[in-house]
Parts: sequence; C-alpha cells; structure tokens
Amino acid sequence: MTSSLRIALIVGSTREGRFGPKVARWFETFAAARADIELDVIDLADADLPAHWTHELAPQTRAFVQRLGDADAYVVLTPEYNHSFPASLKQAIDIAGRVWTRKPVGFVSYGGLSGGLRAVEQLRLVFAELRAATIRETVSFHQFPFDEAGEPLDTGGAEKAATTMLDDLVWWGNALLTARRNDEDWTETA
Repeated sequence: MTSSLRIALIVGSTREGRFGPKVARWFETFAAARADIELDVIDLADADLPAHWTHELAPQTRAFVQRLGDADAYVVLTPEYNHSFPASLKQAIDIAGRVWTRKPVGFVSYGGLSGGLRAVEQLRLVFAELRAATIRETVSFHQFPFDEAGEPLDTGGAEKAATTMLDDLVWWGNALLTARRNDEDWTETA
C-alpha cells in the first residue's frame, strides 16, 4: 500500500498531574519517524466529552467521533488506576460506538509494577465486544521509567516494543482496510 495508515493515538487519562502526556510525546516522536503511518493524537483531556451518555450528541462530541472514525487503526495509551483503566477512557470508547468495528487497536500502558497491563487486559474485553481486533504486542512502562528530558530510561527496549506493536498494527490496519473496502455489505454502522 503506497499511502500511510491513519492511526489515532488516544491519550486515555484526564486526571490533573497525569503522566500520560509524557508517554504520548515520546510515542508521537517515535512514530513520526515511520513513513507508513500518519498519527493523530487525541487527548481525552481536551475532547470536552459529556460525563453522561446521551443519544443526542453535541457538536464537539460529533467532531470527536468523526475524528476517531477517520482513523484506520488505533493506539490506546492508558494508565492503570485501581487495576483497571480510567472511566474517561470507557466513556470515550462507548460514545464512539461503532467506529471501532473491524479496525485494529494497539496499546501503550503505564503504571506501577504491572506497567498498566491489567488495564490493557480489561480493554481487550471491551474492544472484543465492539468487534475490534486488538494487537497482542504492547508497549508497557513499569514504575514511570522516564528521565527529565522525557525519554524512557530503557530507550532500546521501549523502541523495540513500539516497533513490534506498530509493525503488527500497520499489517492488521492495511489488511482490515482492504477487507472493509472489498466487502459490499460493510458499513461503519454495521
């Protein structure tokens, strides 16, 4: 495929003082070096999403859903809060609804001893219900291992994990994009 795959990086925490933007900056810089992807960073702290579900979506919520819908694949950046993922992320996933269907989702996680992996395991269940394909390989940061400049202390390991995850995400993204284009019955509202 000659064009780059459109990937939305969703920064899932909205807490004040969160660590997510530091990880997002690193990942965005790393991913920018790849010619096969076009990254759109969507920070939920800036999304102005409603706290409660409603069938009538406000203009900014419709714009958020459209932005997600324009992506061919996703990377969800999540912390682990109390052995799970943030409520803000669950609300965003639910609001977007069917845009996730038949698209791949990769994960970057952080937090404590588990590095956010318990949050990722729960997210896999959520995305399976939405008929999305989750990527097995993840990027996980244990105990917030970044230096003052915003670089991972184990840059080689982080870059290797990110390369592996992104390689799989691009493969699945292109395969599923082709399949969606060739399926006469496919619609985003299926």
